[in-house]
Amino acid sequence: MDFGIRTFATFELFGLSVRITETIVGTWIIMAVLIIGAIIVRWRFFKDPKDVPETGLQNVVELAVESMERFATGPLGQKYVWLDNWFFMLILFLLFANISGLFGMRAPTADVATTLAMSTSTFLLVQVMAFKYAPRSHIRGLFEPFPIFFPINLIGELAIIISLSFRMFGNILAGTIILGLVYSLIPWWGTMVLSPVLHLYFDLFAGAIQAFIFCLLSMSFIGLKLKNAEAQNK
Repeated sequence: MDFGIRTFATFELFGLSVRITETIVGTWIIMAVLIIGAIIVRWRFFKDPKDVPETGLQNVVELAVESMERFATGPLGQKYVWLDNWFFMLILFLLFANISGLFGMRAPTADVATTLAMSTSTFLLVQVMAFKYAPRSHIRGLFEPFPIFFPINLIGELAIIISLSFRMFGNILAGTIILGLVYSLIPWWGTMVLSPVLHLYFDLFAGAIQAFIFCLLSMSFIGLKLKNAEAQNK
């Protein structure tokens, strides 16, 4: 599902054709920004553990971390709130990816490969947590209420990947297509009026909402799975 994604380079690797696409380059840029930002924050705050200065940046980071912990406590519960570290990283990446259109980039999340990768990570995390903390009830749940329902229950588990990935992919791609049509069909003086409004909505507002929904649903899937498993174990 390319939908106009540009390919910058193609090479052979172990007999396979590998393409360096606009999505990959955009993902690398976002990863670099987040990694460099994390290094700067850590160096700034912990260069002298005995004397951490009170700064505006420190307050912003502390507010973000504490807000994420409170946000994760609801769907995950206090017992599994430590997973907020993973979801903090995930929501930052998705947020930066979704709003990258504001900086002239094509959002990596407008490529179904990116959203499938993110949703697959959620699916694997759900399964790992379920097998780690409640393996018997998790396996038993796949065969309830009768063993004949195993294929349906298995499809229900795999539906996590499809529902999460295509929800974000469809919304972000729709904004990309609409903005592309605006730039190609409307004169330049018209885009000067419309493009800021459309970018604010599709890139900033819709992008932030989709990142929030993705993380909320991911946490809800994990929290619900673990709470049901613990209830069955009692």
